[in-house]
Amino acid sequence: MAEEGLNIVLVGMMGAGKTYIGQKLAKLVSHFNYVDIDEEIEKSEKLSIPEIFAQYSEDYFRNCEKETIEKFSKLQNQIIATGGGSFENPENVMNLKSTGVTFYLKATPKELYSRLVSKNDEIESRPLIKNDFSVEKLQNLLKKREKNYKKAHFTIDTNQKQAYTIL
Repeated sequence: MAEEGLNIVLVGMMGAGKTYIGQKLAKLVSHFNYVDIDEEIEKSEKLSIPEIFAQYSEDYFRNCEKETIEKFSKLQNQIIATGGGSFENPENVMNLKSTGVTFYLKATPKELYSRLVSKNDEIESRPLIKNDFSVEKLQNLLKKREKNYKKAHFTIDTNQKQAYTIL
C-alpha cells in the first residue's frame, strides 16, 4: 500500500493499461481518488482531445496537460493516469515524481497495437496515431518516449498480462 499522502502515478504508452489498471486499483485502495488526466482536460476544456488538437494545437493541449498535472499532483492520495505524452515534459515529470510514486506500464509495440485494435473506436480519439496507425508508428513513438518513461520510479511489464495479475 502507498505511503499516506503520496500519489500513485501511472505512465506509459496508449494501450499500456493506465486507465484500466488505475480504475481497478482505485477500487482496491478506497481512500485514493482516481484521476485520468486526459478526462480532466476534456472536462475543463469542454472538448474532446481530438477537437482540442484540431481547433487549437498539440502545444495548446500540452499546456493544458501541464496545468492539469500540476493541479492534481498537489493533491494527496490520488491515483493519476497520465496521457501517453505527458512524461515528455520535464515539469510534469518533476511534479508527478515529487508527490507520488511513478510506475511505467510497459508493453511492446505489437502488444499495444493489438490492444488498441481490439478497441477500434479509440483509434479515432488518439490524434497522434489516427493517421497511419501501425505497429511501426507505435514503435517509433515508443522509441522517442521510452527514455522518459524510464525516469519512473518503477517499471511494470504489462505485456500479455491480465490486469488482475499486475495489481
